[in-house]
Amino acid sequence: MDLLSVHLDKTNDIALYEQLYEFIKQEIVQERLPHGQKLPSKRKLANHLEVSQNTVETAFEQLVAEGYITSRPRRGFYVLAHGDLEFIEQTTKKEAPKQDEKPATLFDFSPNKIDTEAFPFSAWRKLNRQVIDEAHHDLLLLGEAQGDKVLREAIAHYVYHARGIDCDPDTIVVGAGVEVLMQQLLSLLPDSTVFGIEDPGYQLMVKLITHFGFLGRPLSMNEEGVSMEAVHLLEPDFIYVTPSNHFPYGTVTSINRRSQLLQWANETESRYIIEDDYDSEFRYTGKTIPPMKKMDFNDRVIYLGSFSKSLIPSLRISYMILPKKLLEQYRNRLTFQHSTVSRIDQHVLAHFIQDGYFEKHLNRMRKIYRRKFELVHELFEPYKPSIQLLGEQSGLHVVCEVKNGLTEQEILQRAKQQKIKLYSISYYATKDAIASYPQFVIGFAGIQEKKLEEAVKQMIDIFQL
Repeated sequence: MDLLSVHLDKTNDIALYEQLYEFIKQEIVQERLPHGQKLPSKRKLANHLEVSQNTVETAFEQLVAEGYITSRPRRGFYVLAHGDLEFIEQTTKKEAPKQDEKPATLFDFSPNKIDTEAFPFSAWRKLNRQVIDEAHHDLLLLGEAQGDKVLREAIAHYVYHARGIDCDPDTIVVGAGVEVLMQQLLSLLPDSTVFGIEDPGYQLMVKLITHFGFLGRPLSMNEEGVSMEAVHLLEPDFIYVTPSNHFPYGTVTSINRRSQLLQWANETESRYIIEDDYDSEFRYTGKTIPPMKKMDFNDRVIYLGSFSKSLIPSLRISYMILPKKLLEQYRNRLTFQHSTVSRIDQHVLAHFIQDGYFEKHLNRMRKIYRRKFELVHELFEPYKPSIQLLGEQSGLHVVCEVKNGLTEQEILQRAKQQKIKLYSISYYATKDAIASYPQFVIGFAGIQEKKLEEAVKQMIDIFQL
């Protein structure tokens, strides 16, 4: 074969060698390039496509590496038979859904979703190519238990400049999600440890703590944050809080209450505060709220951070800043474990932070989420006070309170009939913490901007008698 008819789009974000690689791969998979077919020489194909010979060579090398073609010395490149391939992509297309079929859910107001359309795919792809390189053979081996130093240093630099936390990279532990880090932390503690948890609050933490056999006591909330009266009454050893943006109400713990909590933790050596700073990057008025860890001069705060909301949930990279005493226990008891995060992903994220892409992405997402936040408030405004939003000007969700005579179950049933997923506050609270009127956690981040107005209007229709 002397030529290949392929159009390479030089204006596309996808590299030319990737376009060529994908074209040849599909030709082989579709059997349009049969077994034994000789491919054009690199020089001839480069001249024909008006690209560099390096572009063709890189595409061919990738095809050889994946077993689609083989190189024969001084003879050229040849297509392999299907029987010689360990894996062939399925090419049969899924049947398109019938036009009269409707999706099971029209709109999902989950507070755990993010806007995926604005993800910087081209930058992430470029960094992946840089990391996945033959010069980085060492990344194929297991790394440090706490996570690779390059990522821990990037995280330390980020939390210092963005959150005001001055920490040693060696105190950071990287894990595949906050739940994995919490499991590691729980494995360090005596069985008698008692936890105090915000009520209402993050249910995953409640489930994790009780699953591991620890006693979890609900701590009631007031306008300043966790109730100190509840803390002194229930006498926990550890307290789990979200002080910069309480989940789900969005309350900001006052400076006075933060000082009281730190004072409580300083009273004995066994007390610690777990601070989950889960979506601190997204505040729409004024300055970002500083974390409690910034006030922690006696090393009593365990700080949890995550890239799930700020980047993508599927990346599964979170981090924990441990007090030195707990870090010593971690190293004595858990360093036999290997990091739960891919080293390649760790290095890609480290470069993403170091090269300024993360800051640019956050700035862009703040604008997108602010527009969505403002639209939601604007659409709800005419329905006060029977339907109103609660919480601060931050985060990726709001809480909606409905005072029109409908019960929570009636509203949920209406929503189900309209194929809309709502999340009631009762899921996140004990019976004692449930409000007098139905309340719902409304996540707006995961709904496309162009569809958000329609989604909110349909939700408001459900709330009305």
